[in-house]
Amino acid sequence: MAERSTAAVDVADNSGGEPLTAKAEKATADGAAETQESRQATDRTTAEAEGERGRSAASAPELHSGHKLARRYRLEECVTRLDGFSSWRAMDEKLRRAVGVHLLPADHPRARSVLAAARSSALLGDPRFVQVLDAVEENDLVYVVHEWLPDSTELTALLAAGPLEAHESYQLVTQVSQAMAAAHREGLAHLRLTPSAILRTSTGQYRIRGLAVNAALRGISSDTPQRADTEAIGALLYASLTQRWPYENDAYGLSGLPKGVGLLPPDQVRAGVHRGLAEIAMRALANDGATASRQEPPCTTPEELAKAVAAMPRIRPPEPTFAAPPEYQQTTYQQGTYGRAAARPGGVTQVIATAPPPAPLQSGTGRVLKWGVAALLIAALGLGSWQLADTILDRKSGGGTTQSQTEEGEEGPKNKAPVPLAVKGADEYFPDGTSQNRDGVANAYDGDASTYWRSKSYVDGPKLAPFKEGVGLVFDLGSEKEVSAASITLRYSGDHTTAAIYAVDSMSTSAALDPKKKIASGTTSADKLVLKAKQPKKTRYVVLWLTDVPRSGSDEFSRSGYKQGITDVKFTG
Repeated sequence: MAERSTAAVDVADNSGGEPLTAKAEKATADGAAETQESRQATDRTTAEAEGERGRSAASAPELHSGHKLARRYRLEECVTRLDGFSSWRAMDEKLRRAVGVHLLPADHPRARSVLAAARSSALLGDPRFVQVLDAVEENDLVYVVHEWLPDSTELTALLAAGPLEAHESYQLVTQVSQAMAAAHREGLAHLRLTPSAILRTSTGQYRIRGLAVNAALRGISSDTPQRADTEAIGALLYASLTQRWPYENDAYGLSGLPKGVGLLPPDQVRAGVHRGLAEIAMRALANDGATASRQEPPCTTPEELAKAVAAMPRIRPPEPTFAAPPEYQQTTYQQGTYGRAAARPGGVTQVIATAPPPAPLQSGTGRVLKWGVAALLIAALGLGSWQLADTILDRKSGGGTTQSQTEEGEEGPKNKAPVPLAVKGADEYFPDGTSQNRDGVANAYDGDASTYWRSKSYVDGPKLAPFKEGVGLVFDLGSEKEVSAASITLRYSGDHTTAAIYAVDSMSTSAALDPKKKIASGTTSADKLVLKAKQPKKTRYVVLWLTDVPRSGSDEFSRSGYKQGITDVKFTG
């Protein structure tokens, strides 16, 4: 039995991003998601169905804005109240950041499965998913705390504005299929991969929310979880190419396909669709093997889909468009009148017969003039070079008074010895809204070699982009200082680490970095990196920004992957 519509949840189940359009809310509220979920084979077991019938006994907790959980999470706005659970936007008062919270009674039939799903998702630690931060049973309540991404946009809202450009669709299917392949390798499925579950950050990264948890909240299960998630990714790609939902019913603000015609290839729905992406979408969707070319086998797992996307030619971003330069107006100064018509008073035009321009000098006199001018130029250049050399030699021997001597004294400027600059405070720098280890920032400059600030462990590297532009810290030097170098002791060596320091205007954790204010940058494969500036910059605040990190094994804090830690940072000026 297919799961009944849970469309109202898709509208409000928001962990950051722009609100859905009125069209999306109406279409979703009509229950159009039923077709897709039935195609995903999300059948409930008999025991789950009995639990569904008994859920009336477990109503959503009567909470209100201002209620505080664990003396830390202050509820601010309820975004969902359905099926005995509620979802909220809240404030983590300890770390001063917005979070999302799912709440349900401890005696709810699905409370145990929600806790188990949340804890399994948290152990994955993949930054391509919206992270579960806490999963607690307390005071007859079960609640799950997750990241809130205020700078992100739901795929639902992106599709409401029109189909995506080919490169953007390529990034969508690449990132989502690779992320879900990694999740399934750890035994985790999503089963609710709808447009409202996909968020696009301001840096162009796609993040997936609700891994395992969204399905557990609704009691969804499947005998073929990999096939269900693969088909869902195919539907997302299809929608991004056509702005149509690949089933007959409307859903998520998108119109469905015409009734009775079956699954049409994307290039038959909309002109100009990228052929390779259209074929990938058809191979991922459950369509009885009717792929776009009828030659390639269907993709039944996210791993197969990710490999199929990787095998196709890479789609590059479109060339930037620039405004056409203004046309230059013809100048009005007097030009030659050879063979031109001259205007006369009264509108009468008279053609003036003029002689042709004089021919260039070809006589012996002309040749003599040319050679004479050339000789004069050579003599002038030689005289100038001799005077320049004489001036330089004179300055080296101490003769004359130079500009630097006038300003700095007769002995000239002296090289100043580097002066250590004390760090008065620090914070984590995370412009994408996802911090790494904010509680451990002080370990990066405490002078203790046994403590360190650490990043999370990432699946891909050494370059963190495009999944994450970088990780870093922002330091306060107490007052404006001339910063000329930074010495950084790293936790992990191997492969390579690339870092840079920037002058910034404040302790903001997300202000954009200005390339013109870069102080220094460098790369190392060892555990020590010294960054030296060609020209010191005067600033009070300095951002240390890491864009490439080495691969390291598992430790007490994180699993093996691409990561880095900072044991000590010292600035000099």
